[in-house]
Amino acid sequence: MSTPNELRRRTGRLARRWPVAGRTVAALAAGLLLFAAFPPGRNWWAAPLGVAVLVVVVTGRRARAGFWYGFVAGAGFCIPLLVWIDEMVGAAPWLGLAIVCALYYGVFGAVAARVAHVRGGPLWVASAWVTAEWARSSVPFGGFPWGRLAFSQADGPLLPIAHYLGAPGISFAVALVGAGLAALARAAVSGRTLRLHWRIVVAPCLAVLLPLGAAIAALPAVHGSGPGPTVTVAAIQGDVPRLGYNFTTQREAVLDNHLAETQRLAADIAAGRATRPDVVIWPENSSDIPPENVPEAGARISAASVAVGAPILVGTVHWAADGQHYFNSMIMWDARGAGERHDKAILQPFGETMPMRSFFRHFSHYVDYASNFSKGHGDGVVHPGSGPMPRLPIGVATCYEVAFDRAFQQSVAAGAQILTVPTNNATFGHSNMTWQQLGMSRIRAVEFDREVVVAATTGVSALVRPDGVVTAHTATWTPAYLEATVPLRSTRTPASRLGWWVQGVLLVLTAVGLAAGIRHDRGSARAIPPAAKPTPTAEEAT
Repeated sequence: MSTPNELRRRTGRLARRWPVAGRTVAALAAGLLLFAAFPPGRNWWAAPLGVAVLVVVVTGRRARAGFWYGFVAGAGFCIPLLVWIDEMVGAAPWLGLAIVCALYYGVFGAVAARVAHVRGGPLWVASAWVTAEWARSSVPFGGFPWGRLAFSQADGPLLPIAHYLGAPGISFAVALVGAGLAALARAAVSGRTLRLHWRIVVAPCLAVLLPLGAAIAALPAVHGSGPGPTVTVAAIQGDVPRLGYNFTTQREAVLDNHLAETQRLAADIAAGRATRPDVVIWPENSSDIPPENVPEAGARISAASVAVGAPILVGTVHWAADGQHYFNSMIMWDARGAGERHDKAILQPFGETMPMRSFFRHFSHYVDYASNFSKGHGDGVVHPGSGPMPRLPIGVATCYEVAFDRAFQQSVAAGAQILTVPTNNATFGHSNMTWQQLGMSRIRAVEFDREVVVAATTGVSALVRPDGVVTAHTATWTPAYLEATVPLRSTRTPASRLGWWVQGVLLVLTAVGLAAGIRHDRGSARAIPPAAKPTPTAEEAT
């Protein structure tokens, strides 16, 4: 039986540990709020709230505690966000990737703990968030940008900021609003909100209101369809049979399905139910039987092109002349055969490439299913080469590439007047992955002021206006086609011209904020006489 003194000691330890447990739960809630902000829901408001909760948790903590709370929030966000990976390769790779991504949020938490309480805290916190996203999008193995704050805002009021500052600008705006809300919440709890003090009230209010004001100011620059030259495009969704790893039969059936849906479009054109397109977009992997190497497949695609009266952008595999290197390619195909192509330049690690294959084989046999595609080069622009508009420049970002800022930046700089995202989401089942990817395409439409055509094997295929509005989309796991006359754009947005400079400025701001935080903490430590410095409690240490 415990003595009264032992009971008091245990109770005291529990009381000291409870704030740690409470903050951990709050950090987990912050991560879940971030997850709730992403498609298919339209809960864009949950993103700044998630940031606010996490910033409240880490403010005033030590760096190591900030890392822990950031990591917990990152895990609460990334594990449900990336569950679609489990559909393809199982739980171990899914959880492993989620935990690696959570580490970046841990680093953010450590930095935020140092900068949130100094003058200009919301600014430093927001720039640190975007810097953590940039790091996650860059290393290791080329980075993984899935889940950036910007990609949750396709239905939110901050979307117009993309026109001027791109995806990094939206992420910064969302994080700034969240950090401002956190500062106001802490001021309210401390009872100091009645004092009209710059640091306590006015600055956090500006952090919340300035991004909203910037979005309102940017709204007139965001165009819908509008007047001007147009082009008629069609996107084919052929669907795939769910035949597991019986690849030979699967590939034949997938090609058959896309041919059949293209022929259905041709029949509707002949009957007057559809307009003859200038170009037809097939999805990524729509013909994994290479038409350049298999004459029968090439002849069938040529016949479909003749039937619809337009060239077809076909997702396939292109083999180099040496027979050793192969590419995930989008090839423009017409009655004469192969034309220009885009070889996918940003390859998905552990899927299209397998870094450190022999090492990772010790952890999962799925590494042997990963391909060994070669990295493509070029500017991401293809031209039909025939049909009514043979010199129409089309920007292509194949599937995973749309998550990276540089993909469409280089194609728009090279003259692309419309953008397309051919993608194959069949491997990921009925998950939310395809809706998350569509959210990225909507951000890109505003960022570059271009119509975006999404063609997916199993859905969701969609047509996105330059203002980010989805004008039409298909259901999932069903054959369908979309057709529309869409605007052409040749002007470039400020975001496309600024490119990496936005991110570079935010990197500098992060460094300045961190230096300010370190200087503030050292100054505070020097201001306290050594004899007066209290021994930190367990709560203060965390």
